[in-house]
Amino acid sequence: MAKGHRSQIKKERNQNKDNRPSAKLSYARISAQKAGFVLDAIRGKDVQTALGILAYNPRYASAVIEKLLKSAIANAENNNGMDPENLYVDECFANKATTMKRIRPRARGMAYRIEKRMSHITVILNER
Repeated sequence: MAKGHRSQIKKERNQNKDNRPSAKLSYARISAQKAGFVLDAIRGKDVQTALGILAYNPRYASAVIEKLLKSAIANAENNNGMDPENLYVDECFANKATTMKRIRPRARGMAYRIEKRMSHITVILNER
């Protein structure tokens, strides 16, 4: 059993909330592994460098993550009052989401399954 009243438990849970600015994209139509390659390139970099890397990266995921990073920067600026010059990418990761299953007709009436994978991409910033 939980200790205390429900409102007290909620109050304690909300006090431990992470106040770092972030942005999350759910159900992105790209596999977590492919998004991870791009996220590895920007992890730990300051936001200006990260935007430069994403602008010249030829992968499809870089365009999606660039938009997400700009959203996280705007959240930091507007919601937390942080200066964009001092921000850096503290954490970024892609988790596996649901998979769309599709069928590809094959010879002799058989069918192969095509799995179109999706991911949840999260970018968390912090101030130096």
